[in-house]
Amino acid sequence: MTGAKLPAAAWTRRRDLPALVGALGADSMRWVGGAVRDTLLGLPVKDIDAASLHHPPEVTRRLEEAGIRAIPTGIDHGTITAVLDSGPIEITTLRKDVATDGRRATIAFAENWQEDAARRDFTINALYAHPETFAIADYFGGLADLEARRVRFIGDAAQRIREDHLRILRYYRFQARFGSTLDEEGEEACAALAPMLKGLSRERVAMELLALLALPDPLSTLGRMFERGVLPVVLPETGEAELATLAGLIATERAHGAPPAPIRRLAALLPRGGRTAEQVAARLRLSNAQRKHLVRLAGRVERAGDARVLAYREGHEVARDILLLANRSPAPLEGWTPPALPLKGGEIVRRGVDAGPQVARILQAVEARWVAEGFPPRSRVETLLDEELAAGS
Repeated sequence: MTGAKLPAAAWTRRRDLPALVGALGADSMRWVGGAVRDTLLGLPVKDIDAASLHHPPEVTRRLEEAGIRAIPTGIDHGTITAVLDSGPIEITTLRKDVATDGRRATIAFAENWQEDAARRDFTINALYAHPETFAIADYFGGLADLEARRVRFIGDAAQRIREDHLRILRYYRFQARFGSTLDEEGEEACAALAPMLKGLSRERVAMELLALLALPDPLSTLGRMFERGVLPVVLPETGEAELATLAGLIATERAHGAPPAPIRRLAALLPRGGRTAEQVAARLRLSNAQRKHLVRLAGRVERAGDARVLAYREGHEVARDILLLANRSPAPLEGWTPPALPLKGGEIVRRGVDAGPQVARILQAVEARWVAEGFPPRSRVETLLDEELAAGS
């Protein structure tokens, strides 16, 4: 598909781009990757990446001479970040792989755009746009694949996966986001080489898995990953029952307008029980916050009682997720903030109770009745305290 041009988009009209293009030279740089792909699909663009013929020191020099701050964010890989008023842009020198081991690559700088394109993963990610004419350079049929909504590896799929094993998970994530036409070669290669995922760092696996779960509807893709033996390599706890739980969760999310939440969906893919959740969180090297949230969702059905009581006990976010996992509406929590018990231990002491375990017991008893009655006002709490004091006298 020759003669294609990048359509105008909000990001292409940024007022700070001409200074960047002027500094690097329009014929020495190209917009590339997700910004080009998503603009062609009419999707919002988050990050803007540029490829450059200039080596990092020259990129830095040119930017600084133009008054643009340059940060060596990925200097080992040839990447410099230009700090602009409307947001940063990553500029990476053209590269080629010298050696790969499935986890990392040794790179050298390339001399032409096609050589740089050849090391990228999928054809739809190897589209280059001239920064002034917006003419698109397509070296591997990415435009046709984009039109067909097909995610296809550049070159031999198995070879590309052997270069970087993470491309298996990236393939499925991109398939879930963009794909409708399956690429049989890619599917077969991912299934055959799935055991290679065991050699990847857990953080990289978790990053891709959570990114997949954050998509609007990853269910059919996860189903194929399960059938082809890919999902059991990274998440062996998941079976058909858990996939069915995820299907119900996604339907409930849609029904109640709840946006996707990766940890909530990960909880759906695990059998109930805090021990399993702890093991998965440790294996995937989740953050402490993610681990705690996942574990608290593990016993979801048993704790999915009154919505507001749940929110009081577990917190608003956990309660919402437990309700959704139980296929219940989180509407009772909308606009509601869990109140604080209007009673302190000091008040009980002033009523003649010695400070210590007895105060704590009375406070807990009053709180339990206050919660059970739906958080009545202070006047009712005083009555509840009177009754507890009388019962203990």
